[in-house]
Amino acid sequence: MISEEIVHIKGIPKKLVVFLHGYCDNAEYVDRHTSLLQEIDGLALHIPQSPKISEVDKNKRQWYSIHRFDPDDRRRTTESWYEFVELYNRMTVGLEEARHCILEYVDNLLLEYKLGYDDLFLCGFSQGAMCAIYSGLMCPYKLAGVVSFSGIFAAKGYVEKHCCSKPDFLLIHGREDNMVRFDALEFTRQSLHELGCKVEKYITTDSKHVISEESVAKAAEFIKSRF
Repeated sequence: MISEEIVHIKGIPKKLVVFLHGYCDNAEYVDRHTSLLQEIDGLALHIPQSPKISEVDKNKRQWYSIHRFDPDDRRRTTESWYEFVELYNRMTVGLEEARHCILEYVDNLLLEYKLGYDDLFLCGFSQGAMCAIYSGLMCPYKLAGVVSFSGIFAAKGYVEKHCCSKPDFLLIHGREDNMVRFDALEFTRQSLHELGCKVEKYITTDSKHVISEESVAKAAEFIKSRF
C-alpha cells in the first residue's frame, strides 16, 4: 500500500490530481517541478511515492520491475520499432499490479475529499505515465482526464480487449527525449484515438526526458479547462 506522499491543497478541493513519479525516481522529483499545479485554486495535488524499492537504486522507487520484462534494457537501444513496442507490451502484469495499488490509493482520496472519479486527473512521468494511461483505461469509471509526460501506451494488446473506460488524454513528449523515443507519442495518440478517446498532444521542442516548466504549464491549462 502507498503510505508516503507529498500533498498540496489550495482552497476547497473541487478537483484531485494524482501525479505518479517515474522509474528509479521519487515523489520529491515530481514535487520540485509542479509549482504551477500547486497554484491552481480548488485543487488537491497528491504525489504518491511507490512502496516498491527500485531494482536499480535502493534510494529510489519504481511502480513495477522493468528488468523483469526487459532485463537487457533493449527498449533503449533497439532500432526496431516492432521490438520497442513489444517490449512495452510485455509489461501487462507489472502494470496490472501497479493499477491495483494506485486505484486503491485513489479510492481512499476520493472518499476523503467527497469527490467522484469525474473529478480526478491522473498524471504521470515516464513509467508513471504508463501507469496513468493504463489505470485510466482500466478503471471502471471515467476520469476527468489523464496527462502523460514522456510515456507510451504499454500493454496495448491486453487493454484493447479489456478496456473499461475512455477518458480524455493530454500527451506531452519532448522531441529530444533520450529514454522513451519520440515516435512513442504518435503511436500512443493513434492507439488511444482508435479506442475512442479524445486525445490532445503537445511537443516540447527542447526537452529530453524531464518534466519541464513548459510541459507543466500545458498540463495546468488542460486541467483548468475541465473545472
